[in-house]
Amino acid sequence: MTQPGWLSQSYPPEGASAAEGIRNQLGRPELDLLTILVRESAQNSWDARVPSSSVPVDFRIDMWTVGPAHTGTWRELLLAGAPTGRTGDFPLRETLRRGSVRVLAVSDRGTRGLGGPTRADDAVGPERDFVSFIRNIGEPRDTALGGGTYGFGKGIFYLLSTSGTILVHSRCRTARGDLETRLIGCTLWKSYVSTEDGLRYTGRHWWGDASGDVVEPLTGREADATAQRLGLKPFGPEETGTTIVVVDPILDGLDAVEAADYLAETIAWHLWPKMITTDDRPPAMRFSVTCDGVDRPVPDPRQTRPLDMFVAAYETMLGPKGTDLACLKPKRHLGRLGIVMKRAMLPLEPSRASRMLAIEDLIHHVCLMRPAELVVTYRPGPKPPSVNQGYAGVFRADVSMDDIYAKAEPPTHDAWNPQSLERPESTFVATTFRRIAESVDGLLSLSGVTRAGGSSVALGAASSMFSGLVGGAWGIGGATDYSKPGSTVARPTKKKGTDDRSSAVSDRTSAPDTSPSSEQEAGPGTPSSGGPRSVVRRPRVQYVGDPYYDDRGTTTVLVQEFRLPVPGPQRVRIDLAVTLPGTGGRETDPPIGASMPELVGWEDQAGQLYRSETYVIEGSESVWRAVVMPAPDTMTEIGVKVEAVRAS
Repeated sequence: MTQPGWLSQSYPPEGASAAEGIRNQLGRPELDLLTILVRESAQNSWDARVPSSSVPVDFRIDMWTVGPAHTGTWRELLLAGAPTGRTGDFPLRETLRRGSVRVLAVSDRGTRGLGGPTRADDAVGPERDFVSFIRNIGEPRDTALGGGTYGFGKGIFYLLSTSGTILVHSRCRTARGDLETRLIGCTLWKSYVSTEDGLRYTGRHWWGDASGDVVEPLTGREADATAQRLGLKPFGPEETGTTIVVVDPILDGLDAVEAADYLAETIAWHLWPKMITTDDRPPAMRFSVTCDGVDRPVPDPRQTRPLDMFVAAYETMLGPKGTDLACLKPKRHLGRLGIVMKRAMLPLEPSRASRMLAIEDLIHHVCLMRPAELVVTYRPGPKPPSVNQGYAGVFRADVSMDDIYAKAEPPTHDAWNPQSLERPESTFVATTFRRIAESVDGLLSLSGVTRAGGSSVALGAASSMFSGLVGGAWGIGGATDYSKPGSTVARPTKKKGTDDRSSAVSDRTSAPDTSPSSEQEAGPGTPSSGGPRSVVRRPRVQYVGDPYYDDRGTTTVLVQEFRLPVPGPQRVRIDLAVTLPGTGGRETDPPIGASMPELVGWEDQAGQLYRSETYVIEGSESVWRAVVMPAPDTMTEIGVKVEAVRAS
């Protein structure tokens, strides 16, 4: 039986890449290492699926601590022939000398495994999975419509290990059609000058059959037996696939269980298109996560907020309500888009996984994907006017455009950057974003939100649904300006950068005076022209800020603040209307079975509430509040009418 050992790569006369340069090829991604691990490893697994197979790819992540039964074997096998010298040159030695070793294994089944030649100089044909993963760096993808591009993603396995070390256990079919198990270890750390022979080394090391000029993988029964000694899960009789074991993974400050739960949720956020069934077909991939043998459930996207909205948008995209997006100059079909909107949803509770995607308490995003249907990113759009509204979209690139979108991605495949492309390819990607923005604007406009000056503007205020507290759906509706003397109606606006309960105070009057000034001639009885005229100021309403929502005990109400700047007693009364979602029509009389918003009362600056249909207020700079109970399933419009109180 072959005794495995290590071989370190020294710099040849023609030069070679240093380990540091290879480790840095992922750049400085915004995503954390665990998230990149999920994305890149699942992408590799999908690209390696068995062609024409109807069996889903089985993808799993397992974490465990190497137990006492195997700790000695790990040291015996993995330290034999290991580089000596300074600890920093080969940190695996220190890792294995600790009392226990934590490992993380990423496995796939129903995939090809790492087949083809094991030497890079022999890999001249199309079958070169082994050398692409183990030997070479930066090979272009050879999978049509695959998720990967330049093969840099495998670097995440090394980056995640505190010693830069992985074990690769794979089962593939040979050129003869036979099954073959392969086992090899790799370390990617730092270049160094050996204290033993004075040579300079690249920092790349391989573990396996070191009897030749390059390290070869252990194969066949030797590979099976060695894997069993290390405690690795064996392959089934006809199974093919790959397991990559990360030695001593970096968990970003999480304990093992927390990390496993985070990985499970990250799978759902980034791989949900592979988890759902359509047209009674099974999911394309199956996912599982365990920690020390205990299953950590992966959330079901159909049952998990807000992923269920993206699933609905995906199904809309596939159906007749989906939209084809196109570039007109030059003419090109870009892909399909589906968007759904919810006017009634509870605010989201952000999680670590959603925050990694910059998704907090609002959903206003379009999920971008290529034909492989792996999530690229969640592109944010204009925010809805309330945390209780949200929309989700899915854009899937057309097959004919796959190469262009792939070239727009960084090594981590988590963005489309048109600026990295030449024309006309950059035009296609930039136009994609414009077409998505146009579709989102159209949706928000139908729901009562318009776009002005590049920011979202709410045209009114909406009903709130808090599971039995206030029924109905959030909605936004525009108000009508009245030209009759003494009546104005609020046309609330949403200021960019403010939340729903804006504390900013801005004086505005929604209905402009029809006279040249705010002063009006007196009515009947005014002296004729030529004589002295009696000039009085006409009562008016000055709205202060936007309508906002306020909790009053167990009830949520809608509040509009206002002033009566003209001195003197004035009677105010409320003018309420609704707009039914999708119609835009203004209703002041409810249809049969429907309800209308109701005035709760008039509240002064001290918080005293006066429950009356009308109320006489002395005009001043004091701020008053119209307190309204919104109607369910409507878009509420608030107006305040005012008239002077004449002395009797």
